[in-house]
Amino acid sequence: MRCRCLKNFAMSTLARSAPRSGALIPQDESFRPKRVNVLGVGVHAVNMDDALRVLRIAIQCDSKGLICATSVHGVMESQRDPCIRSIINNSLLTIPDGRPMMWVGQLTGHRRMTQVTGPDFMLAVCKASVQLGYTHFLYGGKPGIAEELKQCLERKFSGIRVVGTYTPPFRPLSHVEEQELLDRVSDSRPDIIWVGISTPRQECFMAEYLHRLDTKIMVGVGAAFDLHTGHLKDSPQWVKAAGLQWFHRLLQEPARLWKRYLVNVTTFLWNITLQMLRLKTFNTA
Repeated sequence: MRCRCLKNFAMSTLARSAPRSGALIPQDESFRPKRVNVLGVGVHAVNMDDALRVLRIAIQCDSKGLICATSVHGVMESQRDPCIRSIINNSLLTIPDGRPMMWVGQLTGHRRMTQVTGPDFMLAVCKASVQLGYTHFLYGGKPGIAEELKQCLERKFSGIRVVGTYTPPFRPLSHVEEQELLDRVSDSRPDIIWVGISTPRQECFMAEYLHRLDTKIMVGVGAAFDLHTGHLKDSPQWVKAAGLQWFHRLLQEPARLWKRYLVNVTTFLWNITLQMLRLKTFNTA
C-alpha cells in the first residue's frame, strides 16, 4: 500500500496547489509556518492558535490537504520508510504531537512553538466548528468507537455537526468497503475527516484517499478516538510536560507498545543528539 499511496498522494497535489474552487492559498508566513527539521521530518513550528489558523484558512479557501500529528513514533517510522517521510513532509500541516518535537523547535530558535497533540487539536477544532459551521466525519477505531465518539462530541459541543462515521477493518479496504466509504462521504461532504487508525497506517490511508474523497481536510489523530471515549486514559499535564506521555501509554498497553517504545525512544535520543551536535545530517527532501 505504501508505494501506491505515495504515488496517488503526489497526483492529488495538496492544499497549496489544488484548491477545489480555484481559490488561491495565501503564501505568507502566517499561513505557512516554518518547519523544524526533526531527523528529516519537517514539523511545523506552531502553537495551537497557529494550527487552528492554518486549518481555518484552508477551509475558507475550499482547499484539500492533510494534517499529520507527529511524535517520536512518526519520526522513527519516517526514518524506516521514505514514503511515510514524504507524506508527512508534504502535508498541509504537521503539528508537534510529541513533546520532543517542541523541544527541538525551541532549541533551534522557535520560542513560540508548543506541543499540539492530535487529541487536543481535535477538541479545539470541534469547539471552534460550532461557530464556524464545519462538518465532521469520523473514520477509525474499533467497532462501535466512532459512533460512540460522535455521541461524546455531540454531548460536549452542543450544535456540532458530525455527519458520518466509518469503522474500517484492520486491513486495506475491499472494493465493496471502499465504495461504501466513498458513497458515505459523497453523501455527507464533510469539511474534515478525522482519521484514527494509528501511525503509519493513517498517513498512508490519508495519502491514498485524499484525492478520492469529497472532503477538504483529513487529519490523522491516532489514539484520539479511544482517549475521547474513555477507552484510554489521557496523560496528566505534568506527564506531558516532562515528555513522558509515551511512558503513560506504555503502562496502559504494555504488550502492544513495549517493543515500539524501547526501540523508538532509544534510537531517537541517539540520533537527535547527533543532529543537534551537527555530527549527523538528516535531509527533509
